[in-house]
Formats: sequence, structure tokens, C-alpha cells
Amino acid sequence: MQPGPEPARSAEEITGLTTAEVAQRVADGRTNDYQADSSRSIGSIIRANVFTIFNAIVGSCFAVLLLLGRWQDAIFGLSALANTIIGAWQEFRAKAALDRLALLNAPTARVLRDGIEAEIHPTDVVIDDILVLRAGDQIAADAEVVNARGLQVDESMLTGESDAVDKRPGDDGGSGSEALSGSIVVAGEGLARVIRVGADSYANRFAAEAKRFSLVSSELRSSINLVLRVVGWAIGPMALLVLNAQMMVFGGWVAAWENGDWVQAAVNTIAAVTAMIPLGLVLMTSIAFAVGAAKLASRQVLVNELPAVEGLARVDVVCLDKTGTLTAGEIEFDAVHPVGAESAPGWGEALAWYGADPAANATARCLRDPYPLERPLAPGAVIPFSSARKWSAVSFVDGPGGAWVLGAPEMVFPDTSGPGTELGSLVAELAATGRRTLVLGHSPHQISDEQAEAERIPEDLVPIVVLTFREQVRPDAAQTLAYFREQGVGIRVISGDNPRTVAAIAREVGVDTPEGFDARELPDDDEALADVLEQYHVFGRVTPEQKKRMVTALQSRGHTVAMTGDGVNDALAIKTADIGIAMNSGAAATKAVARLVLLDGQFSHLPDVVAEGRQVIANIERVSMLFLTKTAYIFVLSIVFGILVLQFPFLPRQLSITDGLTIGIPAFFLALMPNRQRYIPGFLRRSLSFAIPAGVVVGAGLTLYTLGAQSLGVTEEQMRTGATIILAIVGIWILTVLSRPINRYKGLVIGAMFIGLVLIFSVPLATDFFQLVDPGEGAAYLLTAVIVATIGGVEVVRFIHRRFVARDTAARTAGGVGVSARRPRRRGKSDSSVEATTPRG
Repeated sequence: MQPGPEPARSAEEITGLTTAEVAQRVADGRTNDYQADSSRSIGSIIRANVFTIFNAIVGSCFAVLLLLGRWQDAIFGLSALANTIIGAWQEFRAKAALDRLALLNAPTARVLRDGIEAEIHPTDVVIDDILVLRAGDQIAADAEVVNARGLQVDESMLTGESDAVDKRPGDDGGSGSEALSGSIVVAGEGLARVIRVGADSYANRFAAEAKRFSLVSSELRSSINLVLRVVGWAIGPMALLVLNAQMMVFGGWVAAWENGDWVQAAVNTIAAVTAMIPLGLVLMTSIAFAVGAAKLASRQVLVNELPAVEGLARVDVVCLDKTGTLTAGEIEFDAVHPVGAESAPGWGEALAWYGADPAANATARCLRDPYPLERPLAPGAVIPFSSARKWSAVSFVDGPGGAWVLGAPEMVFPDTSGPGTELGSLVAELAATGRRTLVLGHSPHQISDEQAEAERIPEDLVPIVVLTFREQVRPDAAQTLAYFREQGVGIRVISGDNPRTVAAIAREVGVDTPEGFDARELPDDDEALADVLEQYHVFGRVTPEQKKRMVTALQSRGHTVAMTGDGVNDALAIKTADIGIAMNSGAAATKAVARLVLLDGQFSHLPDVVAEGRQVIANIERVSMLFLTKTAYIFVLSIVFGILVLQFPFLPRQLSITDGLTIGIPAFFLALMPNRQRYIPGFLRRSLSFAIPAGVVVGAGLTLYTLGAQSLGVTEEQMRTGATIILAIVGIWILTVLSRPINRYKGLVIGAMFIGLVLIFSVPLATDFFQLVDPGEGAAYLLTAVIVATIGGVEVVRFIHRRFVARDTAARTAGGVGVSARRPRRRGKSDSSVEATTPRG
């Protein structure tokens, strides 16, 4: 039973656990040793690659053939096993790389032990530890607040409520005193005693969104899952239809059973069933995601979920936080500018206290060197800084008299900061140069308890000095933004700074904007907000909640939104965006909810991520047409041969030839080759618009050949050999069609597959194993005619398909789907799947 909440105590009275007490709790196992997966768990990788319904079907068919003594026809099982092992191995490699990066860049927790503040790994926190909480921290374990100074916690990651919650000592253990793990400190500071650790903590117990491995939106994954569901539902009826036809071929169910022909009927049915399943498509997608994530890891980009590689390629609007993204995040004090003739004694000491305050943000900390704290100042009342208010206030027990307020000029003096006032004119002039501005105001009145409780600015406040700070623009920012503009991706610069300051920085990195939009004028209506975001590109004085609303408004217009940032005030928007991107220099809370973390802080890595995503999407679209075409023609053959009661024209071992050399092996190479084709929505629609008609053409050709071969009186072995030849040559042709334009790399892959087919049909050992014979002179003329006609039909399908894709792309572009609205988007060649920007050899 845990001890109850302690009464409020001063920070000086709290020393934390001793070394011996920590050691005892570690020995008892009362530690926070619980870690959510930074990538897919080993179990989930195994389940995804091994324990699937289709693997179960393939495994059952494999086992049946072995029991029937037809091991030669069971080689597809070995191929499926190899696919599973390769897929899992690639994902394990990616997981190992991502986990190593996650471990090296893990957050830390601040604790008080033996009266000394120390930073430790969150898993080393023990029960009864005293956590030291400051703005930007993500709370490592459930804790009871024992001392607080304006402490506010954002629990939206856990509860969905966006408003920050005040945390105070006592409160009988209610929500006002309990700081939950996974929540974020947004203002103030405090001390809290850990009351629950590990699996018992709130975030871990309820798999909170900030801690769990959640699924990012993936068009590839959802489209492939849809195909698999449809095939899964259809495979049962198709199998029964084929089995019935095969039994009828051998004289009916009773006769086939008595004569033993049911064995061949079962083998023929298994050939159809296993060929229907596009197992390799799932494998290729998993491998492409895993390899892409591993490659990005080598470039210091941590991918918290593999499909996020695809996600950024689909992004058409990037929202950028200025500080830490466009700028290096290192703020330097610039100068002090007096306002008017009025002054107040002690303003330098007040600035020194702000700079030395342990809870100071990055801007306030810049005051430490120009205004060193020469003597301790005891604050009497404090209103801590908040990203929503954008100011903080303090009055002292023994120090400069009155109240001192430091914050954004427009927020501290909203009525006197217009361009017509001295303060407003000065701030506007300074902000237009790209410098960050703060104002220090003074009131002769001390901050009352009521004002501190209500977080209200003291009365009779007058401006004393304006402080300016400089930020260094990232050298790679302009080039990266130019890349996004060339790709038709919209840019929105969103910051809490003065709109003029933000606009000046934006112009410096190439964003064409006369001035920034003041977020205080943003409409409350979401539809009107979306209109503003379509029209303007640079925004200042944006609160954390407004950042989240802006992301949601853009999404409501059909945009796929990426949000970058590094501060705790960006966490809500990063979590809401389709793809959240955090800088490694940012707050732990921000990195915890981001899909991607730029570990070395290089903004220029984003084009690399986009390129990887586009490679994944474009290549998987290409290989999906190969796999889905096979599924389509097997379905056609199953239906036609089932209705016409024809013997299925392949043995499983013969289908393994065409599967491996015209689809499986080349797909592995094609899925990983360079491809920078721009993303266009409608992956499944485009794939099926080729695969289904091409499958019908191939199925019709094989049906005509089978009927013609029967009329010529060829043997069963000759008919199967002819069908295998037709499927092999047509399969190579489909591979060639979908690989256009052919470069050296793709030419080598296609050439190697063709040589492999020639060897299989020529080497006696192979022909004996696969039961390939001379199809006969009469059947040779027939299969030649069928091959020519089928290839011609495939070319017609591709010709129509390319024009369908061009019309579909034009319609989507005109409708604003997947593009940045009101911005012209350059169009590549019409074939979105393979041809637009594939590099030539």
C-alpha cells in the first residue's frame, strides 16, 4: 500500500531519497523499468510475417502435397518460407537500427537524491523518487506534487483535453495534485514524489497515445489489406469451384475417388489456390518500408514507425515552426532599447533573476551573461511563463519593488503596442529586421495572490525596456524550402513570435510574403480558419492550441500535413499532424509524439525522407501490378475452367517457374531501385485498372489455347507445357511493359529472368523435374498465335491504362486532391506508376 499524499513543503525541505534507499527499491524491483517499443516489437514482426491466414492456407496446401507424395509440386512452400524469413529478417535489421538510435537518444528524467539534482534514464526512476519538473519535461512516472510554483501540465496526450491543468500540492490526492506519466509540463516548475512506476503507471497501463506504437496512415498498407480481404473472402468459393471441375473432368466425385484421380484433382486445385494469393506483395511492401527506414537511420533520421517513410511522400503541406526549424534554435541576446524617458530602479536585477531562474526558457536564459545575478532574490509571487499567454511576472520579497512582467510586447501591452504608439513603432521597427522582441514592464504594485491565481497582469503596468534577440537561420533551410516549392508542396511558417519577425525570417529563407498574419486575428470558425490558411503562409503570435487547430483545418481541406518543431508548444500540433517531425534538440515531450526525429537537427534531411517515401510508393505500385495481374488471371482461369469443366492447365511446380522468374525475383529488385516519382493519390485504383483487364487478357489467351489444344488432340503434358510457355513469355512481357522506360539496371534484371526461363526450358534436369515436354508442331503454331495475340492485348491494355491514369491525375489535380490548394502543381508524365522520373541508365 502506497503512502498518502504529503503536505506541501518548501523546496529547501525536500532532499529526495538517499543512495541506500534507492538501492533498496532497485533490489525490490520497484523501478520504472518499462519501455514502450520505439519500433515494431519482435512479436508483432513475427506475427505479421508468419502467422497470417494466407500463410496458413499455403502451409496447409504444402502439407497436403507432402502427404500425397507430390513433394515436387510443393516447392512453392519453400518459396513462401523464404519470403517470410527474408521479410522478417529485413524488419529485424531495421528494428535493430532504429532501436539503437532510440536508445542513444532516449530522454532523461530529473530527480532529487541526497539533496542533489541529477539526470537519469526514466527506467532508473524508483518509487518515492522526487521528480524535478520544469517546462518542456515529459513526466516519467505517476507522481504526487509536493511543491509547485505555477506548475501547469498538459494531459491531452492521455485524456484528449487540450487545456493545461494547474498542479498544486495536497488537494487530497485529487487530479490537482497528481502528475500523470506521459503528460507534459507546459509552465512553471515543481517537485513531485513518484507513487506508481513501470507497468502500473497511467500511461503504460492504458497504452496512452504518447507511449504506444500506433499506426500512421498508410495508403499502401490500407490498399493492400483491402485486396487481401477480398481475396480472403473469395478464395474459399473459388477453391470449391475449381475442385468440383477437376473431379468432374475425371468422371465425377465418386469415380475420381474410386480411380484415385482425386489426387490429381487436389493437386490442380492447390495450384489454383496458391496462385491466387499475392503473398509476395505483402513481403515487398514490408521490405521496402524496412529498408527505407534503415537507410534513413544511417542518415540520422529516426523513424518511429515504418510507414511514416511513405507518409512524408504523401505530404502536400508542411507547417514549420520558426525557432529550431528554420533557425538553428540558438538564441543570442542582441541589445536593450529603453522606451521613453520613464524608467524604474532595479530593472537590471529583475532581468538577472529572469535569466537565472531554473524554469527559464531558452530566450530568458540568454539574459544570464549580459545580466548576471549578483545576489539571491527571493520571489514573493510568480506567474510562470506560458506559451499561450506569452508572458511571465514576478514580484520580490527583498529586491526591486513592485511587479515585473517579461513577455511579448503585443501580449503584455495589447492596447499600446500598435504602430501609432512609441512602444509599437519601436517593436515594429525592430521586428522587421528579423529580431525577436520582448518587453519588460513594471508596476508599482506587488502581485497579489488573487492576480497570481487568475494569472492576470498587474495593474498600472508601464513599459521600461525592449529586449531584442537574434537567431541564426539554418544554412540548409532556403535550399530545403526551395525543394518543397519545386515539388508543389505548400509551406506554412507558424511561430509564437511577432508576425513581422517571422515574416522577416521567412523572406530570408525564400518564402515570398510581405508580412506575417497575426494569429490573434484568426477566426474561431474552423471553415473560415481553413480559408485563411489557404490564403496566407506566414503566421505569428500563434498559441499551441491554435497550431493544433491550424493543422486540423488544413486536413479538413484534404491536405496531408506535416508539422515540424522542437518546443513543447509544438507537441500538440505534431501529434495531430499526419506526419510529425521533431528536432533532436527539442523537448522530450515533442520527440515522444513525433513520427520522425531529425537526430542531428539537419532540416536538409527532409528531401531524403521524401525521396525514400516516393521510392517506396512508386516501386510498390509497379510491383503490385505484377502480383495483382497474376491474381486476376488465376481468378479468371478458375471461374472459366470451373464453369466449362476443364482441367486446370498447370501443375503447382510449373506455376512456381512463372511466379519466381516473372514476378517474385524481379519484384524484389524493382521494389528497392531509385524512383523519385511524385506521389499522386489513388494507388489501388491505378494498380487494379491495369491488373484486372491485363489478367482478363491473359486468362482469355490461356483459355483459347487450352480449348484449341484439346481440339488438336495434344497430350496432357504437352498442353501444360504449352500453357507454361505462354504464361512465362507473356509474364516477361508484362514485366517489361511495367518497367518502362528501361534503363541499364532494369534491363539487367529482365535479361537475367529471361535467361533463367530459357535455361529451365532447355536443361534436361529442369525439364524432367518441371514435367516440360515438346508441345508438338501443331500446338507450337497455336501457342505462338496465342502469345502474339495476348501480348498485343496487354499492349492495348497498357495504352488505355496510361490515358486513364493521365485523366485521373488531371482530375485529382484540378480537384485539389493531394496537392496544395491554390498553388499550381507541376505534372510529370502521365504514367504515375513507373515512368515519370525514373532515372535512365
